[in-house]
Amino acid sequence: MFNSFRLNTRFAAAALGALAIGATAFSAPATAAPLPLFPFFLPQIEAAPPPVAVAPQEEDRSVELPARLRRQVVNYYTREAPGTIIIDTPNTYLYLVLGNGQAMRYGIGIGRDGFTWSGTQTITRKAEWPAWTPPPEMIARQPYLPRHMAGGPGNPLGARAMYLGGTIYRIHGTNAPETIGTRVSSGCLRLTNEDVKDLYSRVSVGTKVIVLPMTDRRADLGRTIR
Repeated sequence: MFNSFRLNTRFAAAALGALAIGATAFSAPATAAPLPLFPFFLPQIEAAPPPVAVAPQEEDRSVELPARLRRQVVNYYTREAPGTIIIDTPNTYLYLVLGNGQAMRYGIGIGRDGFTWSGTQTITRKAEWPAWTPPPEMIARQPYLPRHMAGGPGNPLGARAMYLGGTIYRIHGTNAPETIGTRVSSGCLRLTNEDVKDLYSRVSVGTKVIVLPMTDRRADLGRTIR
């Protein structure tokens, strides 16, 4: 009986020890990470959000234009109404008539030999970052050209375009600002992207555009205001 009592007390001590270990486990500090009740359930992992589309950045192709080709207000006397655009083809200028004997003058690139033209048109459409579809006449001369190019910094029409009447000609920007002041186009009139944005903001559909002929060798009529 004594031996039985000793065994029972040992059993009780072992049981109390197990309870003590369990109590210690459940009385761990609150900062400790709790054990999962059902470890066979894996935690759900949230899917990463889709990447945010980033607008393409305009390529920095700025160049230092000669002083005469930089955008500036000049004295310019004309009978044309304010808001009229006058293209001085021989001197590679575009004038936006302001009135009171003044105009905003921009340096432009014009058509190469054999591709200049003259006459009066109106702006019939405006577009920001326009797509480019070369006309059949241009593709016939340059069959390597793309048949269509989406708008963007690499597009030769640049940041803005103003379409002239029902012709194939436009006043537009360029991704080659070093061509301002030269004769390289197929008849379109190009400005730097910064200048074409400025002009675009000042004119509207219906604006009158007068293109002077290349044979009009008059002196530069625009005098810088000092």
